[in-house]
Amino acid sequence: MIAIIDYGMGNLHSVSKAVERLGYEAVVTGDAEQILAAEGAILPGVGAFGDAMEQLRESGLNDVVVRYAESGKPLMGICLGMQLLFASSEEHGDHEGLALLPGSVVRFRGDYKVPHMGWNRLVYKQDASPIFQGIEEGHVYFVHSYHAKPERESDLLAVTDYHQPVTAIVGRDNVYGMQFHPEKSGDIGMKLLNNFLAMCKISK
Repeated sequence: MIAIIDYGMGNLHSVSKAVERLGYEAVVTGDAEQILAAEGAILPGVGAFGDAMEQLRESGLNDVVVRYAESGKPLMGICLGMQLLFASSEEHGDHEGLALLPGSVVRFRGDYKVPHMGWNRLVYKQDASPIFQGIEEGHVYFVHSYHAKPERESDLLAVTDYHQPVTAIVGRDNVYGMQFHPEKSGDIGMKLLNNFLAMCKISK
């Protein structure tokens, strides 16, 4: 079973439907025991970083997500959920994140359109990652005004270009994150999601 973590701020329906289309059982849940028992977990997110962390803390799910990551089972953050994996964000003030990955989340700065919105090409930085198995580089769909800056280059799995190299996929050990929405990114997005699910060692 895949737990899609419900803390009140996420694209829960589209993610759960995408997981089910790939042949896996998904449950949308904010229950700690159910999350910790799952073979894989997805942390979605839409909205502001500070609001999301407040919701996670009030529900106690911040500790649950950290415990889940420490269990060694696969965890993936999507969009805002990926940003929450980092130590901090400057979105509407300074906020502490889950600190599962070292680094910060910053606003796009420059004389160009913000938010970054549209289809952009992935460029793999760590070709050997299992998340890319059998998938060629291609375009996925982004909508965001803030982007992650990992401290460790080894955590950066893929970038895209938006007036600068922009973090698109991160990962270390069992923890992964995608800035774009894989469930809304056509064939490539669904293949990336499927590769993550395959790591969860679930019988279809």
